[in-house]
Amino acid sequence: MQDTPHVSPFDAIRKIADDGKEYWSARELYKILGYTEWRNFKNTVVKRAMKSCEENGQVVSDHFVQSYKMASLGSGSKRQTEDYHLTRYACYLAVMNGDPQMPVVAMGQQYFAVQTRRQEIEDELALANLSEDQKRLIFRSLMSTYNVRLAETAQLAGVIEPSDFATFQDHGYLGLYDGRRENDIHTLNRLAEDEKILDFMGSEELAANMFRATQTDAKMKRDPTWTTPGNSGAPPSSVQLILLD
Repeated sequence: MQDTPHVSPFDAIRKIADDGKEYWSARELYKILGYTEWRNFKNTVVKRAMKSCEENGQVVSDHFVQSYKMASLGSGSKRQTEDYHLTRYACYLAVMNGDPQMPVVAMGQQYFAVQTRRQEIEDELALANLSEDQKRLIFRSLMSTYNVRLAETAQLAGVIEPSDFATFQDHGYLGLYDGRRENDIHTLNRLAEDEKILDFMGSEELAANMFRATQTDAKMKRDPTWTTPGNSGAPPSSVQLILLD
């Protein structure tokens, strides 16, 4: 008699949307994890997971998609119920923010840690097979997104005036480029006045700048006070950020 292959309970509730993307229902997940009340799970675990997602520089709505469906009641009537469609990353954060004393939560933490790392390895292998130009284009596009998010976070932290933004950006480059500011890098690369330094970076240099931008963004969200114009006028350099955090 052939053994039935073991299927993880987390794989069992995994779904595929019409666009081919995988997701998990938060309402199904809370039952699998051993929680008895949706309201308690939503107000504690899901909220903490969303906060972790935001602090990691991700767009919460990209990973926690609110949805509603009609559920049948015992009387035969129906009512609208709330749910969240979770990406693998959101599911991982929800499980990691669960109560580790609950056996299934502990099992889920191990499962998603392994699965997340496996996906990272697959992504790294796929990226390694791309040409330098392909990687550069991908990283340049990502850098644009990170800069927009960084500017929004800086504005919320009090960096409002154009001169403040210029100083803020310069301090981001100082630690990474041995004390050079944006104009210094521009001159060093002999670029025309209308050319941007990011457009002439290779994939490795862009990756270093992505790290700089994401770490600065995360630091500001954790502690907005150090970047306000009245508090020294600009943030520390990226290298200082990592050393001080």
